[in-house]
Amino acid sequence: MPRLIDHLVICVHDLAQAALDWQTLGFNLTPTGVHPFGTSNRLAMFGNNFLELLAVTDAAAVPPAAPGRFSFAAHNRDFLATAEGMSLLALHSNDAHADAARFKADHIGAYAPFDFGRDAVLPGGGAARVEFSLAFATDAAMPGIAFFTCQQRHPPELFWKDEYQRHPNGTLRVIEVVMSAPEPAAHRSFLEHLTESTAELVPGRLTVGESGDRITVLGPSEMARRLPGLAAAPSPRFCAARLAVADLDATKRTLKNNGVDFELADDVLLVPPAASHGLALEFIQQEII
Repeated sequence: MPRLIDHLVICVHDLAQAALDWQTLGFNLTPTGVHPFGTSNRLAMFGNNFLELLAVTDAAAVPPAAPGRFSFAAHNRDFLATAEGMSLLALHSNDAHADAARFKADHIGAYAPFDFGRDAVLPGGGAARVEFSLAFATDAAMPGIAFFTCQQRHPPELFWKDEYQRHPNGTLRVIEVVMSAPEPAAHRSFLEHLTESTAELVPGRLTVGESGDRITVLGPSEMARRLPGLAAAPSPRFCAARLAVADLDATKRTLKNNGVDFELADDVLLVPPAASHGLALEFIQQEII
C-alpha cells in the first residue's frame, strides 16, 4: 500500500515570528512543543496530516550526525544556514523500525531508527507525553533535503485534537507536496522505494503516490507553468504544498481580510513563498471523503 503524507517540516529562524505569520495566513497553531534535541515546533494540524513549523532553539543540545545516525536537529540547523523553507517530508508509518531495515535493504537510508518523546500541551492547558519513532531516507542526488517515516507510539487521542484542526482559512489537509528538480526522472527509483508505489513520468514531471497523497517533481519548464514567478532550483528542493479547503471563496476572504497577497488561476489560490517562510502554498477546493 502506498505510503501517505504524515507531515511537512518547514524550517524557520524565528518560531514566534513564523507563528504570527502563519496565523495571518489563517492557520490555527498548536502551542509550542519542545524537543529534547534542541528544536521547538508549532503545528498546523489537519484530519490526518499536518504542517510543522520548526526552529533550532537550543544549539548546544543539537546532536551531531554520525555514520549510521541521522541527526534531525543538525539537518535543520544546516538547512537554515542557506534559507528558510521545507527541509524534510515525513510519511506515515506503523513501524518505523521495520521501515529503517527496509530503507537499508533498498539502499536509500542506512540509518538507525530514532525514538524520542516530548510533552504536548492539551487544549485545556494540561500536558500529555507523546512518543515517536522515525526512520530516515536520503539520496545523494538530493543534497540538503531528506525524508523520513513517522510512527506515533501514543494513543491517537493524545495528539489529534479537534480544537487544533479548525482553521480560519478552511484547510482540511495536505494533498500534495511539490518539488523542483533539474531532471525529475533521475529521482524515480528513490521515490518509488520511499513511497512503495509506482511513479508516473511525463516530459518535465514525475508523480508518485495516489491522488490526495502525492509527491510531484517538476522540471524547469513545468515549474514555470505551474508556479509562475518561482525560480527553479539548481538542485532538488521542496517548493510548494497543495492544501485542500472546504470553500475556496472563504479562504480568499480570510487572506484578503488579513492583508495577504495571493494569485488565483484555474481555481487554485497561490500564496508565494515570501509570505509563508519559503514554501509556496496552493489552496484548492476539494471534498475530503
